[in-house]
Amino acid sequence: MPELIAKSALDGRSMNVGGVTLAEVQVGPITSIAVLPGGTKAVAKGLRPLGLSMPEPNSFHERKGARIVWTGREQAFLIGVDCPALEGAAVTDQSDGWTVLALSGPAAVDVLARLVPTDLRLGACPVGRALRTGVNHMNAVILRTGDYAFEIMVFRSMARTAWHELETATHMVAARAGVKI
Repeated sequence: MPELIAKSALDGRSMNVGGVTLAEVQVGPITSIAVLPGGTKAVAKGLRPLGLSMPEPNSFHERKGARIVWTGREQAFLIGVDCPALEGAAVTDQSDGWTVLALSGPAAVDVLARLVPTDLRLGACPVGRALRTGVNHMNAVILRTGDYAFEIMVFRSMARTAWHELETATHMVAARAGVKI
């Protein structure tokens, strides 16, 4: 029988241009949690041992290597840990369906401004914010993880396209700033 080997979408690719770093990151398991009607209390009870609760809209929370990210009304992604048994929710493994790219550096927000139709400056998008938006033509979940840091989640099938778009925008921002590449 053939041996199957799990591989990341971008083989751990990374780059640094003009002080902006772009890298594929491995976040561990990604589980979608969709709260069923009347299931709010049961889901809260099931997440309690992780020290987490369902996030408010446009936010995420982290605790001990686990992250829960708002992805829509009564929906969230549990990232980095195996999902406990949750009564009152539809739970599906999404690990193989998403790629996560980390973008960081003082000009990271300028890079994203070329691709995202949302104000991602720190005053409008503070650390801890999660947004469902587009990166050019791709659906994405963008997390503000630090003053100069973001994680961009895209469908695995769009990983190379997302990389290309972000790499191109990074080079444009660096060129505009007069950085030799």
